[in-house]
Amino acid sequence: MPFQTIYTSGTGMLGMEKKLNVISNNLANMETTGFKKQRCNFEDLFYDNLKYPGSQDVNNEFAATGIAVGVGTRVTSIQTDFTQGSLKETERPLDVAIAGEGFFRVIDPNSGNIMYTRAGNMSINSNGAFVMGSGHTGRLVDPEVTVPPESIHIDIREDGTVWYKTQEEMPLQQAGQFQLTTFINPEGLLRLGENLFQETDSSGAPNDVNPMENGGGKIMQKMVEMSNVSPVNELIDMITSQRAYELNSKSTQTGDQLLQTVISIKR
Repeated sequence: MPFQTIYTSGTGMLGMEKKLNVISNNLANMETTGFKKQRCNFEDLFYDNLKYPGSQDVNNEFAATGIAVGVGTRVTSIQTDFTQGSLKETERPLDVAIAGEGFFRVIDPNSGNIMYTRAGNMSINSNGAFVMGSGHTGRLVDPEVTVPPESIHIDIREDGTVWYKTQEEMPLQQAGQFQLTTFINPEGLLRLGENLFQETDSSGAPNDVNPMENGGGKIMQKMVEMSNVSPVNELIDMITSQRAYELNSKSTQTGDQLLQTVISIKR
């Protein structure tokens, strides 16, 4: 079945190409704050059943096994791994990391839509509001937390409360509190790029909580969450996928040679 060989090997090559693309993206984002790696999931395609198990032969005997020829594979999903990334100390007061479950909520300035992120490399705009990004181009944290622009000290505690003072001798004043959002199925979130996710029907409804309450993680100041990509594991996957691609390519060439042989015999 040379035609089937070419088709089946082709599905394998397409599948390995997608997996290599995913691995490449994981490796490219090794140093991306809050990045969550992805994984390809595969399933085999339908089978050409030439003989069904349990069918009867001419002697009315039941076949113990059947004859089924598979026709390849396909990618069923590209799954996001939301395991905790390592926390990196930065000594920058506006950097915060989530240790545990949950996402920061931010507002897109163009559409006004709520988006979610694990990246906590925050900034303060000219109005003193916390944003993800920089200046007026940043996305406001929701609910909005604002400190006076002249603040000389900002303290962000594990429960998400934000405190500040504008003079050394004055006591700390509370500016607000970061909230987190959890989902029953975070793998169902839509990836938008720029470290952002969006709610979908698959993710379930957002559950807004305070840090350290109702399953929400705690906030760590002067830290950022690094990506959860393991370079060693990705390299092993890349080598394995490359070899699988080459083997499928070889199968395609073999099927093509068989087809040429058949054509030459007919001539």
